[in-house]
Amino acid sequence: MGWFVLENSGLTQAVREAGAVELILVRHGESEGNVAATEASQAGADVIDVPARDADVTLSRTGQDQSLALGRALASIEEELRPDAVVSSPYVRAHQTAEIAVETARWPVKVRTDERLRDRELGILDMLTRQGVERRLPDEAERRRWLGKFYYRPPGGESWADVVLRLRSVLGELNNLGSGQRVMLVCHDALIMLVRYVLEGMTEAELLDLAASTSVLNASITRYVRPQGQGPWTLESFNMADHLTAQGVEVTEHAGDADVHPR
Repeated sequence: MGWFVLENSGLTQAVREAGAVELILVRHGESEGNVAATEASQAGADVIDVPARDADVTLSRTGQDQSLALGRALASIEEELRPDAVVSSPYVRAHQTAEIAVETARWPVKVRTDERLRDRELGILDMLTRQGVERRLPDEAERRRWLGKFYYRPPGGESWADVVLRLRSVLGELNNLGSGQRVMLVCHDALIMLVRYVLEGMTEAELLDLAASTSVLNASITRYVRPQGQGPWTLESFNMADHLTAQGVEVTEHAGDADVHPR
């Protein structure tokens, strides 16, 4: 989708000099939590009826089908171009997606987990719909509107800026893999947006414009390449779900709050 020159972007030297040549980002398949959140929002409910704590929410039946389709698509990648490492968020929905996909693709690689790839911590807002926040925590709702999504940190939770800090360290460690390595990360929609923020040197406004207009699809693929293993990354594709459509698997869009800009 074009070249991005990372001048004065704040990108760490470690990432600039990383030896990896390809980075594949995958959002987890549809989860039971996605379904519950969408149903609660549509019903005008305050609370999301999730079956477990966020870290333990599993894939829905559709999410499992999406993960299988993802694996079948990955199986078509030529052996010499397959990722050398697959790293997942420790959250069950992401790890399930990674395990199903890798097993289906028959890749001889072990899925590793990294807690820095976990979803954003919501703190006091956990399990509440947007309407629930407005009704039960009006002061927090107003503070969120004032600060915007990038800098707003709910009590006990994280802002997007906080998540960026842990993502920078993950990306920095690509340097330890050696030249020519390919890596696949299986994680969450916010993290994929924030990787774009880091690697493309976006401003807060550019990131929030993207977040307001685009949602990362379940089991979608985003791909960065850097053939020489150094310098800026190129966004080769973003949020692709063609592999699901081609196999007759439902494409699901469970978006976060689109009201992200500060007021």
